[in-house]
Parts: sequence; structure tokens; C-alpha cells
Amino acid sequence: MRRRRFFPTAIATGLATPAIVHAQNVTRSVKAAYRLTTLSRDLEQPWGLAFLPDGRILITERPGRLRVFGSGRLDRTPLAGVPKVYASSQGGLLDVCLHPGFAQNRVLYLSYSAAGTGGAATAVARAELTDGGLRDVTPIFEALPRTGGGLHFGSRIAFDRAGMMYVTTGERYQMRRAQDLGDLAGKVVRLRDDGSVPADNPFVGRAGARPEIFTYGHRNPQGLDMNPDSGQMWLVEHGPRGGDELNRLVAGANYGWPLATHGIDYSGSKISDHKNLPGMEDPVRVWVPSISPCGLCFYTGDRFPGWRGSAFTGALSNEALFRIELDGPRYRSEERLLVGRLPYIRDVRQGPDGLLYLVTHSDDGGLFRLEPA
Repeated sequence: MRRRRFFPTAIATGLATPAIVHAQNVTRSVKAAYRLTTLSRDLEQPWGLAFLPDGRILITERPGRLRVFGSGRLDRTPLAGVPKVYASSQGGLLDVCLHPGFAQNRVLYLSYSAAGTGGAATAVARAELTDGGLRDVTPIFEALPRTGGGLHFGSRIAFDRAGMMYVTTGERYQMRRAQDLGDLAGKVVRLRDDGSVPADNPFVGRAGARPEIFTYGHRNPQGLDMNPDSGQMWLVEHGPRGGDELNRLVAGANYGWPLATHGIDYSGSKISDHKNLPGMEDPVRVWVPSISPCGLCFYTGDRFPGWRGSAFTGALSNEALFRIELDGPRYRSEERLLVGRLPYIRDVRQGPDGLLYLVTHSDDGGLFRLEPA
């Protein structure tokens, strides 16, 4: 099949591999030798993935479908009950994340673009997964106000050790919204698992500020994960033309966009005279030119001992997977894996088997796995 790319404007049984298409040749990186294996090429613009306790994989497709991969093959029939999404440009069904207590309560979360009066906004719904699909689907968050257009929705979901949920929202290509504390666009919000606001959020009780906000000054954050060694939340976000960022989240911090940036506008014009400003949080790592980082995963497994502790992110515009080494809160080094071998790596996650899983965001997108060789 000729690829049509999309341009963005118990455990082991579920991971059996009878339907694998092929395993590519061994590649040696700085600290590991690995093999890329194709699990499925039957996905349309996959965006996020999550592992069920039995090893099956939930995969979102941007047009609005939630798929299941298990026993080595992709189920033909999507799960029923997915909320209606605004599937336009970059909008649609985005991330999927399990509740920390999923094994007991079967609760999961979906992020998506939702339409309503005034346009569309990033939203999150909570639902229960049953054998027949989703039930009790309840919207619990929306990054109001809504606006027209189909750009910069974010959106990732992650939980911390305390069971608090973090959601990233894009600034909807309206940059000034990122600095407005009365606006939920261009933010990371922190919520309880039912969508209510924790009393210790940094802007609770501040006049004119939305209490959901944890950090602000973000452009289009599309990767979010907790470093399990420190409990710290980390984020990657798209800059404009240059200026992509890796950020360590600090409660109440302003990450600068668009008042401080290392990038320029797509037209070549200057956005700001400042790369940093007093009182604003500097990025841990900046990429110029842009790599378009998407998805974020801290590796903790034992299948790749040399990679343990590394952070991985897909690089949409570099057609690569970046492995980033950190020294506590500081950036140390990085290497590029799979350069030119996979188009548009949209998400990367560690599986319960200690292997790395990727999805590629194209019209004939795929699910892939990195295995030690």
C-alpha cells in the first residue's frame, strides 16, 4: 500500500505476535541493540495508546475510534460508546489513559476535541470499560472558552503518585491565550480523578484565575509523563519555527509562551525579543530547528538495561525517536533512533513486558515495537 501521510495542522498473553508483519534488521545504538517489529499497519491516524492489565492495547484513532490490539492482531470492530469528537485538522480523538485503580474500577479517560457553542475545545471524558465497549461516559473537563479553528488542542493525560490527573491543553493557535489565567488554553491543568479541583492547586482562590491551572504559558504540549524515580511531571511541547521544549513542571510556573521563545513565526517574523524572562521557567532542553516532539515516556524496564531512566519522545518532523538522558532535573544528552524509518511517531509507551511501543500518525498508521537484539 502506498503510504498517505497525515500532516498535523496478566500481561504476556495480550502481546502475543502471530499477526506480526515483519521484524526489521538489528540496529545498534549507543547503549543497546534493538530490532523494530511491525505489529499492525491497519490504523488510521493513531494518536495515543494504553495497556490493559491483561496486556491488550487500547489505541485511539483521531477520526474518533477506540481500537483494541490483542493476541497479536487488531480487532476489526472499534469499541462502542466513544464520545462524539470534532474531527477536523488536528482535532479529534486524542489521548487515552487508565485510572490508577483500573484493575478494580475499570475506569479510563479520553481526551478529545469537543464542539459546542462558539467552536471547539480540548475536553476529557471519564468512562467505564466493559466487554461491550464504554459505558457511563461522562465529560469532566473542557478547556473553555471554545473557539473556531482546528489547531493546537494538546492533549495528553497522566497521573501522579498521589492519584492526581494532569491534562495538557494547546493555546488553539491564539498565542496570547497561554498567558491568560482566566482561560484554560495553553495550560497544564491538575484535577482529581472525578474532574474536581484539588484544594492545593496553585491558583485556587486567586481572583481572575481558573483554579484548575497547574502551569501556564504553553504553546502545544503533546507529551506528558511522570518520572517514576522522582515523581516529577515532565512535558514536551511544540514551539513555532524552532523552539520546541522539554519542560519540568513546577506548580504555578509560567513557561513563557509567547513572551519568551527560542522560535520564530512560520512567516519568518519575530515573535519575541526574549528567549527567557525573569520569573518565568526556562526549558530543560530546547530544539532549534524544531523536531515536533510528541508523546513522552520514561523507561523503567529491564529489557534494555542501558536505556533505563531515559526519556523517549517521538519527533514528527525528524521522523525519529529521541532517547534523552537526564541528570536529575538537568538535560545531559540525547540520541536519535529509527531515523527516517518511521513517519510521524505520535506516541511512545513502555509495555508491561518492558518493551517500547510506538504508533505512527498517518492514514495507514501502524503499531510498532522495539525489541532487544
